[in-house]
Amino acid sequence: MNSFINWIGGKKLLRKEIVKRFPESFNRYIEVFGGVAWVLFSKDKLASVEVYNDINGDLVNLFRCVKFHCGELQRELSFMLNSREVFYDFASQYNTRGMTDIQRAARFFMLIKTSYGSDHRSYGCVKKNVNVMIKYLTDIQERLSDVVIEDKDFEDLLRIYDKKDALIYLDPPYYGTEKYYQVQFSEEDHVRLCDCLKKVKGKFILSYNDCEFVKHLYKDFKIDEVQRNHNFVGKYKDKEHRYSELIIRNY
Repeated sequence: MNSFINWIGGKKLLRKEIVKRFPESFNRYIEVFGGVAWVLFSKDKLASVEVYNDINGDLVNLFRCVKFHCGELQRELSFMLNSREVFYDFASQYNTRGMTDIQRAARFFMLIKTSYGSDHRSYGCVKKNVNVMIKYLTDIQERLSDVVIEDKDFEDLLRIYDKKDALIYLDPPYYGTEKYYQVQFSEEDHVRLCDCLKKVKGKFILSYNDCEFVKHLYKDFKIDEVQRNHNFVGKYKDKEHRYSELIIRNY
């Protein structure tokens, strides 16, 4: 199934390459930098224990509201319109003190769905059927029914969930592109992540941008270079058609 929202760095175009490299068997699946969970949603169930995590509180709140309060979220969304005026109202309101989690999640959802490139900052002027988007949340709720949803730093998360039978998938902010993400991720964090992965008990698979810094950092692991279409192929003729990424594993 597809994710219910788009996000910067989303793995819609790369998830087949990632999933086909999964080991044959594992009993727990941990998505450390969950984002909008394209890989998690690739199958009806990946393991007996599934964990979604992201450090972005707005994303986590939205996922939790879809899982635990889907009907209430759908009712809140049913009163909302796809319009420029409403979009900028929501952009200034969704983190206002006093809002319920459901109200905040609904506004954040609409900002993502109606913004340009899902940046939730600029109105996209794209015609979208709000009712279709709202109904799809029921399918997402069912998929998330047994998924543990966390909001932790990656070291804290792995300290709790890492086991020998685990598959850990990581999609951190790409090196050199950190400014495009809401949550800060420094060069020290990239190094800290690598140091952490050297100690894990389970198997990990990691997606990264193709650059010398990352290749040197993970030189002791298996690195596959893969090509995918650029996100804007078909939209802008002057955009590069292919984009190189790395898939890194410890197995």
